[in-house]
Amino acid sequence: MAAVGGAREIVVIGGGTAGVRLAQRLAATAPADTVNLTLLGEEPHAPYNRVLLAEVLAGRYGPEVIALPPVPGGERRGVRAVRIDRDDRLVRCADGGVVPYDRLILATGSNPVLPPLRGLRRPDHDGLPEGVHAFRTMDDCLALSAAVRPGTRAVVIGGGLLGVSAARALAERGAQVVLAQQGEHLMERQLDRAGSRLLRTQLEAWGVEVHTECRVRGLVRTADDTRVAAVELADGFRLDAELTVLACGVRPRTGLARAAGLDVRRGVVVDDELRTSDPRIHAIGDCAEHDERLYGLAGAALEQADVLARLLTVDPSARYTGTRSLTRLTLGAPLPETQPEIPLDLAAFGETTPLPGDDTVQLTDATRGTYRKVVVRGDRLVGGVLLGDLATVGTLARTWEDDVPLPPTTPLLHLLTPDGGS
Repeated sequence: MAAVGGAREIVVIGGGTAGVRLAQRLAATAPADTVNLTLLGEEPHAPYNRVLLAEVLAGRYGPEVIALPPVPGGERRGVRAVRIDRDDRLVRCADGGVVPYDRLILATGSNPVLPPLRGLRRPDHDGLPEGVHAFRTMDDCLALSAAVRPGTRAVVIGGGLLGVSAARALAERGAQVVLAQQGEHLMERQLDRAGSRLLRTQLEAWGVEVHTECRVRGLVRTADDTRVAAVELADGFRLDAELTVLACGVRPRTGLARAAGLDVRRGVVVDDELRTSDPRIHAIGDCAEHDERLYGLAGAALEQADVLARLLTVDPSARYTGTRSLTRLTLGAPLPETQPEIPLDLAAFGETTPLPGDDTVQLTDATRGTYRKVVVRGDRLVGGVLLGDLATVGTLARTWEDDVPLPPTTPLLHLLTPDGGS
């Protein structure tokens, strides 16, 4: 371990995708008996794949199905780190415990954004009102699962990836779902307008009522002030709601780092070695800001964990230079018995909105409900969207990730053929 200054005690704060991946990779690459690993997970559950929470909510999987592989070394669940003592290199926990470290990795993830809505906070300021749920953790998922019934009136606030997934899952459970999106179209970060229109059509086929350019003003409580009964829009219209789901995005969890005096902007600032402003402390995953960028995607978290594991064990020259991430989502819900199930596969990568001078190729098949589009800049593929038919996504994604020139004699339309132009 000379490559890391003789570090013996490695402590990871965070039991999500990034923290667990790092622990697994450290166990696989560290020479025997050179690392004592402690992973502190705030949630009491075994670590799980957060990307699949919607499948648990939909009833397709049980919680145990999305559990991540066991963490090698010392995993402590239900333990919340409350302070980092950088001078003595200690992590102090809410239960009074103290954990020493030689290297500390922050994998604290992110928190759901709670919008500034009237009536959101309970009168005692302790948590959300009854009937209102975030959708970020296993506890959120299990609480929603326990509350939803066929015919339950549910309003999902937020039309991004998380909101769309929650709306689909609730519809699959038989709820009457309204999806309220403040932006002009669904999944604005991943989809262009045409792709979003197809997605909206699919959601509506499942019975989800979709409202875009729809600003929520507040929550209306019952007369006895015990729970929320409706969602009030900016124009005064009210949507009856037995369940309200907040899916308004996430924000990096930076409180520990900020209190410890580390450099924090939008996230915890890290360099190409994923070091914070304290060289003994690293950050990975949703909480990390690298090269002025927050990723908030599982692919980046996994890549950062892999790089850091190599750097801390067998390859001190390993560096993280950024991630080219692809978003992929499979939506599928049963329709009434008279209609077949209509699954929707979606993939989006890179820049899906062309700049002046870019070439764009797109194919739409309204009958089959498919849409494919790629954006080409010069001789490079810079982005694409595929819905309903992902036959070409593997080749397209590799071409984009490798950033290789496109063959000059190949027609751009060939990119959308089954072999992706290879």
